[in-house]
Amino acid sequence: MAVSSTVKQLRIVVVGGGAAGFWGAIATAAAHPHAQVTLLEAAWEPLTKVRISGGGRCNVTHACFDPALLAQHYPRGGKALRSAFTRFQPKDTVAWFSQQGVKLKTEADGRMFPVTDDSATIVDCLIRAAHQSGVTIRTKAAVTGVTQADGTFRLQLKSGKGLVCDRLLLATGSSPQGHRLAKALGHTLESPVPSLFTFNIPDPVLHQLAGVSVNSAALKLSVPDAKPLKQTGSLLITHWGLSGPAVLKLSAWGARLLHNHCYQAQLQVNWLPDSNPEQVRRQLTAAKTNFPKRGIATYFPFKLPRRLWRYLVQRIGVKEGVLWSGLSKKALNQLVEELTQGNYQVNGKGVFKEEFVTCGGVKLKEINFKTMESRLCPGLYFAGEILDIDGVTGGFNFQSAWTTAWLAGQAMGLNHSVSVFSTNRYGLDGVCL
Repeated sequence: MAVSSTVKQLRIVVVGGGAAGFWGAIATAAAHPHAQVTLLEAAWEPLTKVRISGGGRCNVTHACFDPALLAQHYPRGGKALRSAFTRFQPKDTVAWFSQQGVKLKTEADGRMFPVTDDSATIVDCLIRAAHQSGVTIRTKAAVTGVTQADGTFRLQLKSGKGLVCDRLLLATGSSPQGHRLAKALGHTLESPVPSLFTFNIPDPVLHQLAGVSVNSAALKLSVPDAKPLKQTGSLLITHWGLSGPAVLKLSAWGARLLHNHCYQAQLQVNWLPDSNPEQVRRQLTAAKTNFPKRGIATYFPFKLPRRLWRYLVQRIGVKEGVLWSGLSKKALNQLVEELTQGNYQVNGKGVFKEEFVTCGGVKLKEINFKTMESRLCPGLYFAGEILDIDGVTGGFNFQSAWTTAWLAGQAMGLNHSVSVFSTNRYGLDGVCL
């Protein structure tokens, strides 16, 4: 007589139809084809943030393939991610998209985009892969509440309907509702504050230079009673202040510090980071000696945009039309300082295009980073920005989403078999299948 047995189909629900949610659902369905995977998205369409990211091109990841170096690009979460990156990193992301027929390209700064330069390529790929993996996608399915008892999660939907599952993955990004669900299941949060933003500089004359950029500038950000933060990189002048990679990196590392000081800070800019002040002084002195009859505003010995140079000269009080021969020693010293240690008042923050990244989220000590499972609520998993993880600009935030979602996907279908006991003709009880 054969053993009578059944294996219960595991019910897995992923809440959140963004990058982490889709990746987690796809990874789960691929690794555990026995599972029934359902993805819930509150909005009318999924992957909206992926669609608008990177100016509509989608900065998928970054060409940094050393886990230790990769982890250094995360102001929060880098330590926890380091071991995670040894299991799934940008190289694996590139390989997965390649298998799906999507080729990525690497730009000079290491950012990786689809060769189409169209985020729709990534959106379509993820939706297609989810369908092919058997994932059920439900939009307009906002989750308003959740409880857990006896290993089962009960979800309450905005529609009034309910849903039951055995495993639950929260991949809701920085959504306040996602945070409320995590708290309802026993988790605590680091208070969310913005990251990756631009600096408002209250200088109307600077604003007139909007669009001017430099390839490299060294920045130092200072607030009272705190160690200054430093970054070097390209800088862009906007109609409200300063932006560009150097500013965005500073905003990420200083996210909580700036929030605590109401986004008021002093910013020191070295427009010539490859030269020390003495070298700059010698070049200015040489210009005064060799070109005394040339106008200061029209001749300058540095590779700076002309409009920027005129602004910096004007900032120290040198009027239009003054010749190099008329540059006083005091003005020369002021110009050295302006070029290498110019001071700007930061008075508020701006928005970096459509990129929204948050510092804060579920505390990392409450998560097992080998599986992304909650240490407080068995069967509950997390992925993406709902965690207190955020990276600098350049594809790092997407990579943390891919990595944490992949880890969750590998783990969610394990250890789920239901034991069904039967008696066979040999009198053997307790056969577990």
